[in-house]
This record gives sequence, C-alpha cells and structure tokens, in this order.
Amino acid sequence: MTNGALAAGGFSLVEQGGLGNAYAGGAAGAQDASTIYYNPAGMSRLNGTQITAGFSAIRPTAQFTPSTAATGALLQTTGNNGGDPGSLGIAPNGYIAMEINPALRIGLGVNVPFGLQTNYDATWTGRFQAIKSAIKTINLNPSFSYQTSDRISLGFGLNYQRISGELTSMTNYSVAAASYGIPGVGSNSQGLTTISGSDSAWGYNLGTLIDVSSQTRAGFSYRSAINYTLNGTVNFANRPSVLAAGIPDGAVTLPITMPDTFSASVFHQLNGQWDLMADATRTGWSVLQNISINRATGANLLTIPENWKNTWRYAIGANRHYNDQWTVRMGLAYDQTPVPDAFRTAGIPDQNLTWMSLGMQYKPDKNTAINLAYAHLFIANAPIASNQANTGNGNLAGVYSAIATNILSAQCSYNF
Repeated sequence: MTNGALAAGGFSLVEQGGLGNAYAGGAAGAQDASTIYYNPAGMSRLNGTQITAGFSAIRPTAQFTPSTAATGALLQTTGNNGGDPGSLGIAPNGYIAMEINPALRIGLGVNVPFGLQTNYDATWTGRFQAIKSAIKTINLNPSFSYQTSDRISLGFGLNYQRISGELTSMTNYSVAAASYGIPGVGSNSQGLTTISGSDSAWGYNLGTLIDVSSQTRAGFSYRSAINYTLNGTVNFANRPSVLAAGIPDGAVTLPITMPDTFSASVFHQLNGQWDLMADATRTGWSVLQNISINRATGANLLTIPENWKNTWRYAIGANRHYNDQWTVRMGLAYDQTPVPDAFRTAGIPDQNLTWMSLGMQYKPDKNTAINLAYAHLFIANAPIASNQANTGNGNLAGVYSAIATNILSAQCSYNF
C-alpha cells in the first residue's frame, strides 16, 4: 500500500502497469496481465500462463505560501508554512492470467487503486485544519475473459477492496474552553486529534475488446463505485481534564464512496516499428461531496465540505520497436482535478496534472519482458481559501506552488 500523496486526479492511482505510455490505450493495449485491471477482456490476447509483477515509486512535492488574508488560529501562535507535505510512496501490483481453453481465460490481480498521504509539520499555521491525511487501499480482483468471436472478447471481474484512513490535526483547546465558559485553560492549549478507521467492501469491473482490423483494436471498460462505512476511533491527546466530558474519546464512523470509472481506448499498430494509442477515462468524483465523521451516538464530530466534480483524463502514447528485444515507450496525458478552487483543503490540495512519460521494454528471451519507466507530473499552482476562523481554526489562505510528482516504475512479466 502506498504512503505517497497524489499521483492522479483526486486520490486514484492509475499506476498498475503501462507508465511508459502515460497509461494511454490502457483498455485496448492488453500487452500483459495487468490488463486485468484496465480491461479484463484483454486477457483473451494472452496465451498460456503469464505472471506480471511490479511497483511504482511515487514522490510528490509542494510548497505552501500564505497570503495576506491568512490568519492564525484564535488564542494560538501562528506557526510556519508546514514544509513539504509530500512523501515517498510505493504502489505495488501483481497479476496472473491463465488460458483455460482457446476462448476462456481466468486471472487474479492484486493492486492499490486509491491512495493518499499528506503530512505537515505539527507546528504549521494550518495545523488546526490538517496535519496528516492518509487513505490506503488494497484490492483483490479475480477476473475472467471470454472470446465470443474472432473480433470480440468480453471480460468481468469482482473486486474485494480493503480501505483504511487516518486524519490528524490539532484541536484548539483554548477556544473550546472559552466556548464552554471554562476558566483556567489559557492560550496556546492544543493537542493532536487522531481519527482512524477501516472497512472492506465489494465492487466489480467489466469490459470488451474489439478487433476493428488486424492492426487496430478498441477497448471499453468500467469499474464500479465501492461504498464503505469506515469504523474507528477518535482520540484527543493532551486534552485538559476539564474538557474530558465535553470532548471525549470514542468510536466514530465515516461513510465514503470510491468513484466509478469508464475508459475508452484505442491501440493501432502503424507498422512493424510503431504502435500508437489513445485513451479517455471518466471518473465519477461527484460522489465525494462531504467528509462527514459521526460519533457512535449519531452526533456529528466533523464535516469537511468537498463538493468534488466528475473528471476526465486524456492520454496519447506510442511504442517504438527497435528489434525483437528492445522497445521504447512514450506518452503524454492531461488529468483534471475534481477539486473546485473554492473548496480546496490542506488535506487534499489537488490541482490539474500534465504527465510526460518515457519507458523501455527489454525481452531477454521470448518468455520474459522487463519494463522500466519514468514520469514527471507538472501540476498547476493551487490556491486555497479555507476560512475556519469562526471555529477557532484560522483562515488558511494562500497558494500551493512548486507542485510536482516524479514516478519510477518497474515491472516484469513471465510466460510459461
């Protein structure tokens, strides 16, 4: 599971194979067993048994600069700019696809479809809004494909997904005591609040692969939304004893839905040296309107307005085959952010991304393929105006700049 921050729009992770092409043609490429994730119908193009395993190392960076409108939390010292909230993360994946007969294939994928972590200095100016925000997932994806004719294949898979989440921030005990009319707490009284929880749920994915001609194929795939209710706890560290009754530790729940996706892709073999590919993927991020955390009693502990919108990701790519052993891959993509400027939060300071990718494949023998790739994500400046002064958490106003993500990927496939 990844400990990295954002590497795609929102907190979806497309790093499941194919980085060298910026994931262009994902639902149509079917070049190895990672097609189980992108389009299970693509297994129809694989013969025998293939095992594919790999990982992506993801390193995002960012810098927050406050504006003149920013104000620190009431009754607290201001703090610093938070440092770089990004960190290095690893997103692993593994797949096996087996040929049962000329028409039928079965497979299993293990991957990380969603992940996020931002982590600020505990003394930064926005510490009462966010310090650590983390989402981790692991997905098991048994699948099958069936070739209905010489030109058309269908695929279906089930997804058993486990999610865990953690949110931390400072609680302003000075303001809390003042609101309860409790004397003696004074200024600069604060403590780390930790909210954590986990859940498991089921979803599905399906797709079709169509051979338009001997050189061109089109792929269409869909991954369903997955609904969770995370169950966990909230803990208030360094809480003054006079606030124990008003701000107790305890059990909490967090309902959240991971979005559905739909992809349309094309793969075209131009000649013996060049392949061209393209992809458009829609993600239904509008399911995330609020992060609402409730106590076991039903009382609301925290609600964070998100108001996310649906997004599109567009990608084009190419392969250059030099010989039977060496192939160079390249790709370009544009990934929309689901985050409206007016609702950007410190926990997920997402913005539009432009991908530039380059990779290579080496085949030491006819059964083995080794892929290495690098991508640099150019990310636009992200303004933030999160005014929580009325709750004592301050007005976090400014801009995230120098935002970028670097990704290194390695993958190996073996047929037997």
